This record gives sequence, structure tokens and C-alpha cells, in this order.
Amino acid sequence: MKKKYLIGMLLAAMIIISCADQKKKPEPSTEKNKVEKSVNFNYNVEQFADIKVLRYQISGWENLTLKEQKLAYYLTQAGLSGRDIIWDQNYRHNLTIRKALENVYNTYEGDKTSENWKSFETYLKRVWFSNGIHHHYSNAKLPANFSSAYLNKLLAATNTKLEGESFNVIFSDMDAKKVNQAKGVDNVLMSAVNFYGPGVTNADVESFYGKMKSPDPKKPLSYGLNSQLVKENGTLKERVYKSGGLYGSAIDEVVKWLELAQGVAENKAQGKALGLLIEYYKTGDLQTWDDYNVAWTGATEGNIDYINSFIEVYNDPLGYKGSYETVVQIKDFDMSKKMAVLSENAQWFEDNSPLMDEHKKKNVVGVTYKVVNVAGEAGDASPSTPIGVNLPNANWIRAAVGSKSVSLGNIIHAYNNAGSSGRLKEYVYDDEEYELEKKHGQLGDKLHTALHEVIGHASGQLNPGVGETKETLKNYASTLEEGRADLVGLYYLYNPKLEELGLVDDWNAVGKTAYDGYIRNGLMTQLIRLQLGDDVEESHMRNRQWVSAWVFEKGMSENVIEKVTRDGKTYFKINDYEKLHDLFGQLLKETQRIKSEGDYEAVEALVEGYGVKVDQDLHKEVLERNAQFTSAPYSGFVNPVIVPKMNDAGEIEGFTIEQPATFKEQMINYSKSYNFLPEVN
Repeated sequence: MKKKYLIGMLLAAMIIISCADQKKKPEPSTEKNKVEKSVNFNYNVEQFADIKVLRYQISGWENLTLKEQKLAYYLTQAGLSGRDIIWDQNYRHNLTIRKALENVYNTYEGDKTSENWKSFETYLKRVWFSNGIHHHYSNAKLPANFSSAYLNKLLAATNTKLEGESFNVIFSDMDAKKVNQAKGVDNVLMSAVNFYGPGVTNADVESFYGKMKSPDPKKPLSYGLNSQLVKENGTLKERVYKSGGLYGSAIDEVVKWLELAQGVAENKAQGKALGLLIEYYKTGDLQTWDDYNVAWTGATEGNIDYINSFIEVYNDPLGYKGSYETVVQIKDFDMSKKMAVLSENAQWFEDNSPLMDEHKKKNVVGVTYKVVNVAGEAGDASPSTPIGVNLPNANWIRAAVGSKSVSLGNIIHAYNNAGSSGRLKEYVYDDEEYELEKKHGQLGDKLHTALHEVIGHASGQLNPGVGETKETLKNYASTLEEGRADLVGLYYLYNPKLEELGLVDDWNAVGKTAYDGYIRNGLMTQLIRLQLGDDVEESHMRNRQWVSAWVFEKGMSENVIEKVTRDGKTYFKINDYEKLHDLFGQLLKETQRIKSEGDYEAVEALVEGYGVKVDQDLHKEVLERNAQFTSAPYSGFVNPVIVPKMNDAGEIEGFTIEQPATFKEQMINYSKSYNFLPEVN
């Protein structure tokens, strides 16, 4: 599970996160280990449409040994080698469209000062950012804002071919949503995402995977995770992602670099995990995937770690199929030591939660939490990146072996230093709330993310005999899990235990600040990301709204949260933090019950009743108030380029880190250097 960077970017309340391990003594930096570090580092690359593109620095690179740097380099190359996979997963025509648009962009010699060309350039940048023609967050198809006639003109002028559905879809209503989570429709059939072939329905998916039984029912395999489900001559069939299978040409490149990485592994445990990942890519075997996750979860020593493969299921309306993503990580030892107290006290948090006793884990095992610095990202983690991740996703592995939680420290640092939008002052109720946010907002967000990842996702257990949540809760599984983890964080944010553990100096003030920010965002400010009239469909947005709307409604009789209108503007004012804390606890208890029992009717009522529909008058007001701000509501990153320096014998003797000058520069280079899939797969 991953946590996206959301609240802070909307309100200038910045988020931080953390990790735990020992730090070795840093080695002196040399010219061969050069990394750009400057107090004047320019984090901003450019802004277009609703997107702001940023840079980040690879903090800690100069403290790594050459062997460790090689490991990080090989892992980043492995990740980038598979980047075209996410494009094809997102939509079947994406690679064809991207190739055509890029050829036009690179070769057109006509008028580049016209509004039409500017619209074309913006469209291409949005496509790059979203890894396809659907918005990276809303899932709606990106508007072209230029005519089909103009595109035909560009295609003719550059001798570029784009025809049929690949052309028409840009300007038509076809495949309007990448992921359609609406109630009352066939979500698979109505989603453009390429996990399922034409004509495959919800019933097909549920029937096909419902027949699959794991050899050990207590260790259910992740059926469907690494495949496309299609109909051939009316018969359902899986196309497995593996060497020699679907996406095989890119996977072979990924494997090549992973084998090099295994050759410089820091220790036996890390090498074993990499070996199992390589075997998994070669065979597509889901038992090997579980074996890998067990080994990877247990491989906690060393300075380098990574996330790599088909992992998160947010892009599948039914939650079976994993999107390709990679993150390469360098441990931030100082911050990890400071935050290790959370994972060390995981059992206390579990024991003292408001969950029913039967839903609590009696023995919380293997929870690790580390702050890391990103060395590179690809696939579904780039350009839009998470700020925190907790893996593996398999419930039985979490219960039996444990999990790894990381926060991406340098990514958060880049957000924090890229400038503030000034939106905060517009939406806070009064000066007191504003000053609390300024003083405690970053810490509150930091701790909420930490509690969400470390304690939240690792908490609770399913009742015996209850299937995996993707089977029981279906299209609501992801938003319920994210809301459940949020609620764990919210419940403990307002608790003196945080002060006792040395994480805060004033638990009351930090808790109040975090509550203010969450309610403000969940009920109001996140609406700037929606077009007027839209329902909420993205899982994280849904969870913030249903959590906030539920406690608002349940506390209405006691005026726990007050909706205030002043000078024609709406505000949400918390009057009783103690009672709000209790309401969060009640909702957490119910949310865990729903998950533990697999109560589909209850989750449907919760999400549809509180998380989907939007108060249109309030939405219009929020958009009008937001119009004064020029800062884009979404941010993402270009990746630093790790450049090897070779000696006369052709061996790597060091690295330099270079920063892309522009977003265009990086994306064009990626298409040239990591183009390992055909247009149609």
C-alpha cells in the first residue's frame, strides 16, 4: 500500500516520514563519487496545466561505498527498463499514441508559436506525466484542446502514422475513464485500463479467479496479480507477465540489470531476495512471488533497498492486477533511528486500539520502519510518486512475517522546499488554526503518515475463513484499506503516548493541528482536484471524504465539527477534539470489522453514502476561492541521472549525478533509452 502526497500540497502543510537501522561511518566524498549538493538547489522544473514538475537530490549518495553505488545504479536501470510496461497496462493504445506524438514533437518544423502548438505540447506533457492519455489521479481522459484536423496536419507534416482507434480515442468519448469505480456499472467493462481484454466483465473476473484455490488456504496466492485476463474464442485466458510471455522483452532487460544487482548485493539475505525476484520474472510463478516477499521482508540489513515488480492494485477496479513500479532507496540512518520507536512499540499500538479483541493481532511481528532517500523511480511510482509505502500487501505475510514501511525523505524534502501555494490562509477558520498549522503542521503530517504506514497497514487481522479483501470487498477494498490506515493514524495522533515516546513535545497541539488539517482537506480543499459536477472516484480521495463526512455527521448532534459561513465563505471548525477522537475510534472499530468479516454491504453503504457524492454548492465555492492561486494542485518529479564513470579497463570506477534541465529532456531520453516493448502487446 502506498500513501500519496496529498494534504500538504493542497494546504502547504508538508509531510515527512521515517525509517530504522544502523549507520555506518561515512566515507569521504571523492570526485568519482560526486553529487550535487547546494543550498541554492532549484527544486522547480516547470508547471503546466494542473501539474508542477520538481527535482530531488539523492541525499546520502556520497556516503555509499562504490559497491553500494553500483547496486543502486543497477537497480535504477532495472526499474527504468520496465517503464513502458505501465504505459501499456494503463491503456492498450498508449504506446502507439506516445510514439506518434513524440515523433511529431521531435521533427515538426512548422509554426511553434501558435496556440494550437502550445496546446499540443501541453497535451504531450500531460500524457508523459500520467504514463498515458488518462489523468494520473482522476482517471478521466485528458482533454486535447486542439482539433483532430490540427493533429492530422502535424502527422502529415512529420510523416507520422496514427490512425484508427489510436487516433479517434483522443477526440471521442471512447474509453473515457481509465478506472471506473461507479456503482451500478460493470466496472471492468467500463474501465479503459489494460488489465482485461475487450469484452471481459466483472462476472468473468470473479468467476475465473473464484475457481482458483491456493495449495495452502492459510497462505492464499495473489491470483491475477501478474497477468492480463482476456477472452480468446469465448474462453477466458491469462497472459502472464514473464520472460517469454506478455511484456517479456522488457522483463528480460529488467532481469539483466537485476542479475548485475545480485552480483553486488550487500549481504546474503538481500542476494537471496534478488534471486527469487529474478526467478519470479522468469517464470511468473506466484508461489515464487510469495517466497520472494517473505525473503524481501526479512532482508532488513544493508544501506540499499528497493521496491520492484507488479505491486499495487489501485488501477484495477476489482483489485487483482498489480501495476509495474520501482523505487530504489538509500537509508537515512539518522532519521530512521529517531523514528524506530514506532516499530518498536507496534504491539502497544495494536493492544490499545479500539478494535474488537478478536480483530487484534496477538503478536505483531516483523514491522520495520525506515526513512529512505530515493535514488530513482519508475513505472507507477513516477513521475507522480508516493511519500510512504508499506509492503508486502499479502495479509498472511504481514501477519506471519511482518512488513516494511518506508517514507521517502528526500521526496518530502523537495516538496517542502519547492515553495508554498499560499492556500492555507484561505481555508483555515481563524488565526489560531493558522498559527497551529504553521507551528505543528509538518510534524503532524509526518507522524500521520508514519502511523498510517507502520501501524495502520500492519494492524488488525481477518476472521478465520474470510477471504482476501479483494474478493470480499471487491471494488471498495482499496479505499477501505486506505481509510482504515488513516483512521489508525488519526486515533493515535491525539494521544499522550506520542509525547511519552519522545516523538512530540506537545501531543495535544500536534493532534489538534492534524485533526484540523484532515477535516479541512477531507470536507473541502481536496475538491480543487475535481471538475465541478464530478463524483469522487480515486480511492485516496474517497477515503478522506468518507472518513471526514462520517465523523461530521455522527458528531452533528453535539456540534463536534461546526460548518461555519462567514463573509460568504464556508469553514469547518472543530469544537470538541476529545469527542472527535472518540468518533475516529468508533469508525476505526467498524472499518476493521468490515475488513475482518468481509462485509460487502457495509463497505458499500459506507463508501457510497459518505465518500462519493459531492456538495455541488460547496464545490463551486471552493473552486472559486481557489482561482486566485496559480500553483498547480498536483506535483511530481524528474529523476536525477546516475552516470557511471569508466576506467581504461571498461570497469565502473565512480558515478556522477546529473539533473535533467527540463521535463521534456528526461521524457524524450527515456523513450530513446528504455524502449523495450512493441507498440501493441
